[in-house]
Amino acid sequence: MDFRCVPLQTGGAEPETARGGPGRPKLGVVAREVTLLPRHWQWLSSQPEGASVVLRKLVEEARRANAGKDGVRRSQEAANRFMSVMAGDAPGFEEAARALFAGDAERFDQRVQGWPADLRDHAGTLARVALEDQPAG
Repeated sequence: MDFRCVPLQTGGAEPETARGGPGRPKLGVVAREVTLLPRHWQWLSSQPEGASVVLRKLVEEARRANAGKDGVRRSQEAANRFMSVMAGDAPGFEEAARALFAGDAERFDQRVQGWPADLRDHAGTLARVALEDQPAG
């Protein structure tokens, strides 16, 4: 069985004709190209639910399994972007960034102590998830 996905044209407007009648209603599904090795396509084609259903289930399972790590990464990225723009030349910036990515809350707090209170507080708010004690995993 050969699965081919055609990339969705994202630059144009949606067609104005609404589909009525039999078939699936529009659920917000977006078609994109997926590139897999032949053995992956072979495994997908052997699944009774079909490739799209199996891929959606795998993505949802991975999202749930990595929710904590993803939250930490988003927190680190948001705090680092803010700190780079607003405090990139402030004393202790580089050390604070290292502490942020190391998950060392105590060292982070020490390094941002000399910053203006509003910058320090907002950086701490953005970094909160990254600096919380994370379960080993």
